[in-house]
Amino acid sequence: MTASESFSATDLPAFVWDTTETGPGSEPRAESAHDGTPGEVGLWVFILGDMTLFGLLFAVFLWEKRNDRPTFAESAAHLHLGLGAINTLVLLLSSYLVVLALHTHRQGSARSASALLVGVLGCAITFVALKAFEYSAAVTSGHVVTTNMFWTFYFVLTGVHLLHVLIGAVLVILWRSKCRAGILPAGGQRFPEIAAVYWHMVDLLWVVIFTLLYVGCFE
Repeated sequence: MTASESFSATDLPAFVWDTTETGPGSEPRAESAHDGTPGEVGLWVFILGDMTLFGLLFAVFLWEKRNDRPTFAESAAHLHLGLGAINTLVLLLSSYLVVLALHTHRQGSARSASALLVGVLGCAITFVALKAFEYSAAVTSGHVVTTNMFWTFYFVLTGVHLLHVLIGAVLVILWRSKCRAGILPAGGQRFPEIAAVYWHMVDLLWVVIFTLLYVGCFE
């Protein structure tokens, strides 16, 4: 008995079940008969731990800002708010493209999924380039990780996040390589889901970082 015979489209959430027919008279197909959770359980354990670590850093940042608001506000004024906002929009766009890529992957359209993933990689490159420019401008202005607590948090938070972006880009490249090779079987959605969930986490973390560093210090 196959997965399509054992389950109906209502047995699993829409995230893991593609209700789009793949051809005349064909049945909806699921990626696999797993428990309905996108990706792997280990992925969610990792994400929970990763976000907990960032959450602790955010909490310490807020505590330090509370104890020295003038220094944090003065330091934050040297950041490029415009570039930070552009990078936020870039990552939001990339997450939208990831959603579209996962949808087309489920439909079995390798060409469309691959093209969308190129757009995601373009967003990643744009983000890294703008971040590198910001780092260069900060260092040139004499702001380094040891200048004060604000700059310590700035370089640590954005630096670790940048590493996450690079890891996410590697996952997207691997995903695209599967698309280019035409590896789109009914049971081949686990890795794309892992890459997509990870990328959304990266996007979410940046939204919080942008809010705290670029906007929140002026309150």
